[in-house]
Amino acid sequence: MSYQSKTLQRGFSRRPERGAPVEKPKSGRNAFARLLSYFHEERPRILLLFLIVTLSVIGSVLAPRFQSQAIDSITTGNTESLGKILLSMTLLYLLSGVCTLIQGWLSASLSQSVARRLREDLFDKVIHLPLSFIDQHSHGDLMSRMTNDSDNISSVISDSLGTMFSGVLTLCGTLFMMFSLSWRLALLSCSTILLTVLVTTLITKSMRKFFLERQILLGKLNGTAEEMISNSRTVTAYGLEQDSINSFSLTADALTKTGTIAEVISGSMGPMMNMLNNLSFVVVAVFGAYFALNGSVSIGTISAFIIYSKQFSRPINELSQLYGQIQTALAGAERIFSVLDEPSEAEGGEILPPPVKGRIVFRNVNFSYVPGKPVIRNFSLTIESGHKIALVGATGSGKTTLINLLLRFYEIDSGEILLDGKNIAELSLGDLRDHIGIVLQDTVLFQDTVRNNLTYANSDTSMEKVRAAAKASNADYMIEHLPQGYDTVITSSSLSQGQRQLLAIGRAFLSDPDILILDEATSSVDTRTEKNIQDAMANLMKGRTSLIIAHRLSTITDADEIIVMDHGEIIERGNHRELLRAKGRYYELYMTQFRGGVI
Repeated sequence: MSYQSKTLQRGFSRRPERGAPVEKPKSGRNAFARLLSYFHEERPRILLLFLIVTLSVIGSVLAPRFQSQAIDSITTGNTESLGKILLSMTLLYLLSGVCTLIQGWLSASLSQSVARRLREDLFDKVIHLPLSFIDQHSHGDLMSRMTNDSDNISSVISDSLGTMFSGVLTLCGTLFMMFSLSWRLALLSCSTILLTVLVTTLITKSMRKFFLERQILLGKLNGTAEEMISNSRTVTAYGLEQDSINSFSLTADALTKTGTIAEVISGSMGPMMNMLNNLSFVVVAVFGAYFALNGSVSIGTISAFIIYSKQFSRPINELSQLYGQIQTALAGAERIFSVLDEPSEAEGGEILPPPVKGRIVFRNVNFSYVPGKPVIRNFSLTIESGHKIALVGATGSGKTTLINLLLRFYEIDSGEILLDGKNIAELSLGDLRDHIGIVLQDTVLFQDTVRNNLTYANSDTSMEKVRAAAKASNADYMIEHLPQGYDTVITSSSLSQGQRQLLAIGRAFLSDPDILILDEATSSVDTRTEKNIQDAMANLMKGRTSLIIAHRLSTITDADEIIVMDHGEIIERGNHRELLRAKGRYYELYMTQFRGGVI
């Protein structure tokens, strides 16, 4: 696809309506199951993580048992094996500590790997989404899904995956050790579990709702910020800074309120769990002392049980505190998957056999952005190969929409568009757009070197051809006087609008398209430069089908045919002289401009 086609898809559209619909959230269970699919490639690392966690849990579970034996050895005066017991206990704690460090490193690398693939899939999807989807969704919100939502998922994986493994194993291992020491104390310790589950269920019932709403508001806030920053000149020019601040503040206040509620609910989990854990600790201490006085258990067993009781409750406490983060991650995953589930552009199809002549036929085409509100009405037009056709009309007459339809950024409602006798609906999108080059009125340049911007459509272009294209577009003098010439990095303020337009025209030369689309390509340059560029563009258009969206009518007087549009229909057609003689709508437009009026 030529560079111009790529930039057109992102910057040459008519937005039918402002604002994006809020996606309906899917089931958190489905989001979790789908998120697990991203772990398939990480199975070796997950197995290693599981092994490390298992070793860590073994160390932490067995160490209190040796501590119990050490205390009993001291209380009974049998200290012959005390040294071995203490050494074993030290080695177990050391093993647990080292494994915990390795666990942290593995969890971090695993989370970053999963987040990377999520971002790659999302970016790939956004690049291949139909323009209609991009138009109807806030760009800032889409960026928020790629950054904030994926970061939340990464953080939760890093924090919770090892913790969940460790928690489950610790619960099972601790429970086993507790029953092996004293089944009575073990049952008493477990008595608080039902209460813990009940409290957790009540607190978390509405938590997911607020975390999902928080992510949606965060995306909306990013969208507002992105829009205001991108259009800061317009905001300042109209003196609407305070209105922009008020709009931002409304969303920020809603986010603050929702975020506060979500964090309060999430934060209440920890204190509640600590209270229940302390209750369990009291139960063990009181009944353990009673059993010790009766001779049912030893002092060392009570000591081990106190540690096990705390160790048993710690995973429950940690998992409950992670619940809020997990809900945030699932909410973010739902938002990411809702984009991934959108249908991509159908890129498959036939390839145009060379040579491409560029004969275009619009046949009874109808199209509407919003159902019931047609923009193009029963439009028919034949553009012969190599002809120069100009589209003229007031704003909203459908000129830009025709270009969008020709490039299949939108699919027509009825009728057909033919290129060299082939219905473009049956052609490969990539192949179709490869044959079309576009020069936009609003120039799009990347923050990259001048050379890379010129050769974006064909990076293998030789420097000789680059210089020739720059000369043909009258941009060579300007480029040579830049600080690093062709290696100068373009920023938003390093070039004037006219200079940027010159580079865009040079880029059109290098793309070498069969069909050329010009959106008033000389509108941003001075009168002296305009004449030179028009001469260069005349050379570029030789032998190519050219479609010009004209605002300045003096630039299309040599067009083979001028199409005057109004409300999606052709109301006049002919060459410049014929239309002036007819004294219709074109005559009115031309005379208005000639006299210095405004259309």
